[in-house]
Amino acid sequence: MPNKSSRTGKSRATGVGRLLVVVYAILALAATGRSVVQIIERFDEAPLAFSLSALSAVIYIVATVALIVPGIRWYRVAWATITFELLGVLVVGTISVFAPAVLGLSSIEPFGRQSTVWSAYGLGYLLIPLVLPVLGMLWLSRHRPTPVDGRA
Repeated sequence: MPNKSSRTGKSRATGVGRLLVVVYAILALAATGRSVVQIIERFDEAPLAFSLSALSAVIYIVATVALIVPGIRWYRVAWATITFELLGVLVVGTISVFAPAVLGLSSIEPFGRQSTVWSAYGLGYLLIPLVLPVLGMLWLSRHRPTPVDGRA
């Protein structure tokens, strides 16, 4: 059953949801900073990987906003971005481990100069990029908003 804040159209960012939003916001800042530096300083080393790093930053920013803003539309945006995030971590993580050259990476060192947020399943970020979307999906599944007037 949805919590009271979901029924009244208030933000889902209450209780544990606040912690989820904070972690998403921190990851958004980290991914944005990392991708900007990578693109400005050494884009020619791994353009695909660094572009995917920038895409992850955008996903984290939109997911953060979507988790904060109330309403069914933003709830759907949250689901879409978090689902994309999980798929991105799994696909990029798998490619980076088994065929790093496909992404233009010369190694899969998680803390290396070419590593990205999603490479090696987010190992450079303590696997938070792998765990966070699962937690986000669990949170969203338990906090589905219902219309304020009670209509389905």
